[in-house]
Amino acid sequence: MFEEASEVFENMFKSSFPLTFIVFIPAVLILVSPLPAEAAHEFTVYRMQQYDLQGQPYGTRNAILNTEARTMEAEVLSRRCVIMRLADFSYDKYQKALRQSAGAVVITLPKNMSAVPQDIVQQFMELEPEMLATETIVPVYFAVEDDELMSIYTQTQTSSSSQGSLSAAEVLLHTATANGFQMVTSGAQSKAVSDWTITSLEGRLAGAGGEDLPTIVLVAHYDSFGVAPWLSYGADSNGSGVSMLLELARLFSKLYTYKRTHAGYNLLFFLSGGGKFNYQGTKRWLEENLDHTDSSLLQDNVAFVLCLDTLGNGDSLHLHVSKPPKEGTPQYTLLKELETVISSQFPDTKFSMVHKKINLADDVLAWEHERFGIRRLPAFTLSHLPSHRLAQRSSIMDVRPHVDVSKLSRNTKVVAEALARVIYNLTEKIIMFNPQQVQEEQLSAVVDWLTAQPRAAQLLDKDSSVVSTLEYHLTRYLKDVKRHYVKADKRDPEFVFYDQLKQTMNAYRVKPAIFDLLLAVCIASYLGLMYFTIQVRYCVPAHHQRVSSNTKLL
Repeated sequence: MFEEASEVFENMFKSSFPLTFIVFIPAVLILVSPLPAEAAHEFTVYRMQQYDLQGQPYGTRNAILNTEARTMEAEVLSRRCVIMRLADFSYDKYQKALRQSAGAVVITLPKNMSAVPQDIVQQFMELEPEMLATETIVPVYFAVEDDELMSIYTQTQTSSSSQGSLSAAEVLLHTATANGFQMVTSGAQSKAVSDWTITSLEGRLAGAGGEDLPTIVLVAHYDSFGVAPWLSYGADSNGSGVSMLLELARLFSKLYTYKRTHAGYNLLFFLSGGGKFNYQGTKRWLEENLDHTDSSLLQDNVAFVLCLDTLGNGDSLHLHVSKPPKEGTPQYTLLKELETVISSQFPDTKFSMVHKKINLADDVLAWEHERFGIRRLPAFTLSHLPSHRLAQRSSIMDVRPHVDVSKLSRNTKVVAEALARVIYNLTEKIIMFNPQQVQEEQLSAVVDWLTAQPRAAQLLDKDSSVVSTLEYHLTRYLKDVKRHYVKADKRDPEFVFYDQLKQTMNAYRVKPAIFDLLLAVCIASYLGLMYFTIQVRYCVPAHHQRVSSNTKLL
């Protein structure tokens, strides 16, 4: 059979070679040509923050991406999707891509963030506020690395870096033959989310001995923040503060159950929402309790407000105050009791008071206690951070390994013991809480649960499982648990959130546009050559044959 087929092809080539060439070669090209462009990889991307706060826009303003991929090694980045790895990321490179009018920026992150070297983590933490400080038109995305995405990056990097060392002809040939990747997002353009609700939770333990009892308020905001909402897990800030507040609620609920230990203080516990957006939940809660009601624990005798923020690490504790407490006041007593408990029971831990006045000219308040200070309520914030400017308070790098449960347990013991000394007016060095009474396993479980999902305020509506679960935990220990809602004013909104924060991106394997141009030139040349060959092979002999026939007739 094969011999017969070979004879047929041989006869075809002998009898009419140009015609066979025209038919056979295109058929071969069609058979061996690659399939049309197909998706090389589909992966999830997380967009940079986009929000307005007090009328000031922050983050990226765009969410649509449909452009060819490049890495920073390429000389031309204009209208290209620039892919950067976290290990190679720098603010100068980021700004270079923006200055060259890049079409988009995609920053890839390793799967295991806890394995990232500490110097890279610290560097990126410090860069996040700068990335968000100004409005950016270019869409900026983050993606978690996998094998296929890294393969795309490697191929794109090879293509981008080789162009700078080649001649013009080599660049043209390389551009025409190389494979590229077209990055396309599946989502639509971002738009403002109307009527978004921020939820806060309140619960209380009523004191014994009358109605006009002093009130101690314990506060922690539960939302997280970072350069990308869907990657903001907020382990230390403020998963540790929430975990401590719930543990304090459990400890004092037991004391308030028995008459012998039912103290003459009201305890008010408040989990605030929108903490990372200038403490919007606390602001509205104060307005409701101080301006719009006649019966509120905050309108009576408030001993002090203690805010818990970033308490899951470190070997020091700092009490941040806007106004130093005066001697003889409950807040001064708490300050002294904190010093006493730490020096007597945890001598390796350092304690200090940090005084910072409230700057009303700042767009964002430094600490949550300043919201209370503006309303002339005595308040302070306890944290292991010496300054509000430290980057770990608002970073996607604040993940679960950043919380040391043993240190969180120690700090919880310090706060519980100091509060008990104030509440029960202990003059002797009596230990109210043994270390075993603070359940380290419970603290760890709450932090694990909180860091299992992102808790950015844009992702937590009133029906969120995070809010419902926090409410359930409060109801286990406290009475009169209530929800408080915050919506932005429609005429002059304090905050505006936007959607399209999480999308699917497709990387399509494509040839560059110049490849189509060269292919068209080759096809035109081929057809021209075939036309010329046919003309020479068939038309010229026919002409000679007619001429010879006419000569014979003559």
